[in-house]
Amino acid sequence: MKTKNILIISILCSVLCLSGCKDYLTEIEPGTTLLEDFFTSTPAAVQNVTGCYAPLMWEYNHTYCSEWFIGDIASDDALKGGGSTTDMADVYDIENWRTTNQNTMLLDFYRAQFQGVGRCNLALEYIGKMEVGIDSLFTQSMKNRLLGEVYFLRAYYYFRLVRIFAGVPMPTKVLGSSEEWGMPRASVNEVYEQILMDLTQAQKYLWKKSDYDKADLGRATKGAAEAMLMKVNLYMASSYWQKQGVAKNPSDCYKDALAWGDSIIASAEYDLCPNYVDNFTIEGENGIESVFEIQYAEVNWGDYGSGDDPTKFGYTAGSFTQILTRSRNSDIGGGWGFDHPTQNLYDEFEKGDPRREVAILIPSTDVVSSYQEQTDEVYAGNKALNNKYAMYRDPEGIGGGYGKWSLHASRGPLNNRQIRFADVLLMYAEAALGAGDAGKALTNINRVRARVGLTPIAAADNAALRHERRCELAMEGHRWFDLVRWEGVDGKGLKAHMDAYKATETPEAQSYMNEFVAGKHELFPIPQEEIQLNSTPMEQNPGY
Repeated sequence: MKTKNILIISILCSVLCLSGCKDYLTEIEPGTTLLEDFFTSTPAAVQNVTGCYAPLMWEYNHTYCSEWFIGDIASDDALKGGGSTTDMADVYDIENWRTTNQNTMLLDFYRAQFQGVGRCNLALEYIGKMEVGIDSLFTQSMKNRLLGEVYFLRAYYYFRLVRIFAGVPMPTKVLGSSEEWGMPRASVNEVYEQILMDLTQAQKYLWKKSDYDKADLGRATKGAAEAMLMKVNLYMASSYWQKQGVAKNPSDCYKDALAWGDSIIASAEYDLCPNYVDNFTIEGENGIESVFEIQYAEVNWGDYGSGDDPTKFGYTAGSFTQILTRSRNSDIGGGWGFDHPTQNLYDEFEKGDPRREVAILIPSTDVVSSYQEQTDEVYAGNKALNNKYAMYRDPEGIGGGYGKWSLHASRGPLNNRQIRFADVLLMYAEAALGAGDAGKALTNINRVRARVGLTPIAAADNAALRHERRCELAMEGHRWFDLVRWEGVDGKGLKAHMDAYKATETPEAQSYMNEFVAGKHELFPIPQEEIQLNSTPMEQNPGY
């Protein structure tokens, strides 16, 4: 799918608008295209499913809205960075527990996920109606695969929503009239249960990674669905989400997570890359360790005919993450300098752990050409940079290999690794600990450590697991969500954890931070515009 990029299927936009008028017309106007007229071939169905992936890529509408602005920056792993505290003020608020229901970054992120849900609902309804044999390519296996991809994606969008906002409105069908748009928030338990149902259906329908043609690598696979079933069960088992109303017994969650882990590990479809750094290069995309990636390409067009219009979602198939996280220094990047790794994260790594240098770059002053650029590099006393997504091997050798800055401008082609096999092994270890099997946990933690040449640990416990997750997945957007579900890392609660982290920060960074409020700041507010647009009353999250 990387080589095909995201196909422009603007016809769907047109037919959606037209189909909403059918109830008000006594007869079909000549020239009208109906949805049923579009879903008449395998290429049309494939195009529709491809369009369901596109909102995962979106990082800009009214502002930049990458999920790592929460996953990294809300946590103890990163500071906002940028040119000043007013540079992306909405993310400054996220960083410092000042977020309000007017936050435009959250509004754009929220809307992107629901655009994805809407596309998935359309695909499920109309591809589900297509008859096997409509052409030579539309076999039962192909139909199942396409439906499986869409079930996976709908679950993925709802998962991204629930872990940030808790319960949200949950349409599971095409909304054909304005009367259907008003919808209350579903409960946390209802959202998680829907996610499990969709992922279970996806796992039944999807193909293995090895069954896809090379051009289709990047599409959802059976292994991706199994990995997500592991992850969702771990979330549901956690103390925080149990308190939010999850009904499934934690012991059943851990048992199911282990079973899905057994399946994906036994499939032999995945393994650890011999070299850790290969996970963050162009050459390593969709490789042996890749379970699911958001696909990007360096082209200036997007989908739904938006061209190069920066006021519309989807106006590019490239990623903004590279320029957002590159050094502000013109000598070594000329980026915007967001997502500064913290000293707290730097100190977490063991001596000799090569993952630290892969995750964190600290520019030396001898590469800076002026005093002003030295000053621009620093945010709240911190000049460290996210090394994983700002730097990568250029496919044409322009960057000179890994460790050199990309010379691409505002949009880059590097995929975002959402699920790696190392993550699967650590999730399996976490499930094993939850189920009381420390031996299985130890084996899988040490497998991850061995890849980077670290000494095996002698015994596995939650502290060892949580340390390994932080180091292995540093600066990949996982940390905040792990901290929330664990309620900190030592059993003392998330507020105690964040207060302790705050004490390790520079005096300047501390001066920006508000007090972390337990029972409020674990979640983010539902955007006020969405509450006002909903004709059905929607309660706001506590404290907002």
